[in-house]
Amino acid sequence: MTALNRVPSLMARAGTASALTLAAVGGSIAVPGLATDASAATLATKALQVAASKKGSPYRYGATGPRSFDCSGLTLYSFKKAGKSLPRTAAQQYNRTHHISAGRRRAGDLVFFHSGSYVYHVGIYAGHGKIWHAPRTGDVVRLQKIWTRSVWYGRVS
Repeated sequence: MTALNRVPSLMARAGTASALTLAAVGGSIAVPGLATDASAATLATKALQVAASKKGSPYRYGATGPRSFDCSGLTLYSFKKAGKSLPRTAAQQYNRTHHISAGRRRAGDLVFFHSGSYVYHVGIYAGHGKIWHAPRTGDVVRLQKIWTRSVWYGRVS
């Protein structure tokens, strides 16, 4: 029996309530010998979780955490906590990432907002067209829908 064929029997043994609990808390079932994209995306996933944990932290220009952030300060802090160092500014971070198309984006990728060739803002893609970011003075770290098509995507590796 292959690892994929064992998943239904594992689910049956885990029970419906356990499966629903896992789904509700965003958990997953590990199947020995079955590689997933999740293992390859651990860095991005951790960074995304760190950014989300900073929900409500105030925006402050030049701040890199842990209590307040500007946009690139939040991404720098989040990836540092996940184990990867990034440069300080949004433009520098864009230049350090592997550029990807919108169709290849996934949770944990960086989203760069631009005007022409000028990168002026960055956030962490959360999926479903939303990002975690530190928007501007007077605002707080929050989850928000991407509001423009003038974005580029970058993957931190």
